[in-house]
Amino acid sequence: MMRCFVDTNVFLRYLTDDLPEQASHVEDLLRKAEKGELTLVTSALVVAEIVWALESYYGLPKDAVADKVTAILNTPGLEVEHAHLIAEAVVLYAAENVDYADAFNACWMREHGIRRAYTFDQRHFARFGDIVALLPGDPPPDRGPLSVI
Repeated sequence: MMRCFVDTNVFLRYLTDDLPEQASHVEDLLRKAEKGELTLVTSALVVAEIVWALESYYGLPKDAVADKVTAILNTPGLEVEHAHLIAEAVVLYAAENVDYADAFNACWMREHGIRRAYTFDQRHFARFGDIVALLPGDPPPDRGPLSVI
């Protein structure tokens, strides 16, 4: 089976239908993947670009962006790198009103058993509940229950 990478702009044409002719071509491509004629593959970075573009350029609210990303994750014939983390991250992104990258990083940290983060964006990391946000100038954390090492 032929595997083909799908770039950000392809998804954006389909999700926004801002260029109907291109959106139609994308729809045809997705149908081919659904029928098993080829496998489409994309990366976690592409999803991050999609989130950024839909939110900042197209002005969509976080819940609408999360719905569109979830639709991508559920596309038959499409493999998305780290799909399980992305699925968790878009829920956090919308529910906690945080940046998508912070939400993805929090999900990644949890998967790797990391519960402390050095960041200057303590406001967002504090919303994750189980992650302690530290400033780089803070003393090293103790080896308490949140420590993996």
